Amino acid sequence: MAIEAAILEEIKKYQTIMIHRHQRPDPDCIGAQLALRDILRASFPDKKIFAVGKHYPGFDWMGQADQDVPDDAYHGALVIVVDTANQPRIDDERWSTGAAVIKIDHHPNDDAFGDIQWVLDQASSTSEIMYDWYAANQAELTLPDDAARLLYAGIIGDTGRFMYPATSANTFAVASKLLTYNFSMTDVNQAEDEISPAMARLSAYVYQNLEILPSGAAYLKLTDEIVESFGLSAKDSTSAVVPLPGKITTVVAWAIFVESKDKTFRIRLRSKGPSINELAKNHGGGGHALASGATAHDQAEIDQVVHELDELVANTKGENE
Repeated sequence: MAIEAAILEEIKKYQTIMIHRHQRPDPDCIGAQLALRDILRASFPDKKIFAVGKHYPGFDWMGQADQDVPDDAYHGALVIVVDTANQPRIDDERWSTGAAVIKIDHHPNDDAFGDIQWVLDQASSTSEIMYDWYAANQAELTLPDDAARLLYAGIIGDTGRFMYPATSANTFAVASKLLTYNFSMTDVNQAEDEISPAMARLSAYVYQNLEILPSGAAYLKLTDEIVESFGLSAKDSTSAVVPLPGKITTVVAWAIFVESKDKTFRIRLRSKGPSINELAKNHGGGGHALASGATAHDQAEIDQVVHELDELVANTKGENE
């Protein structure tokens, strides 16, 4: 049985389904999660289906997860975890208390959890995978207009408006099919592209203070004090500034260090060519070859990451010369 059909058959066995995503969500994980919830609700109106995760007001334009889901709802429930590479990153620890787990993701499967795993690390996004799952089972499933909107939002979010290397012919084909549904592509594009005045000022700070090394490696440290000086709080996502260094011609790969509540630093690694996911793994993280994340516990580790990134870019440039 194909994996797409196997997942549908597993879903049919359960009366309650809990859908989880990763912490600090982005449009792809929200889009895949909420779209799956809405597809299943439309297709199986007698089932109890919940999307679980913290509320982030900045993503209210996409929709909201279900809040105040009781613990006992997990008893005998099927748990589906989307767009989440490893177990510690799953939002809401109750995911492990269900009866069975399905993992659907497009990150490298370094943490192979779940009773059923569908991981396509060459796919542009989990939202693209989710549409392909629907398409393979469309005789038995319903895709509401708003679910199509969510999947489109997830795809353009994780492809950088179709700019990133994982974008494929299938990505464009899926986007084209989604656009036949009743939603405004323009509204979605605008919602993902616009930033607040405070974020615009932070973006200017990034350009003015980014350290660019001779190798083409670049880095920036954003402390709480810096972020708050622009009228932003720890609750505000700084993800909008992460792609900015890539617009500079001399930057090859970069790291942005963002302070967390526990005074460690979340590392956002990006690259135009050299693979940076092994570097991320060296510091408790992982991800894609050109987009990864990790954690630095102190200034010494920040310095070490910068050193490793500098060497990685320099060595890669040397190999290509």
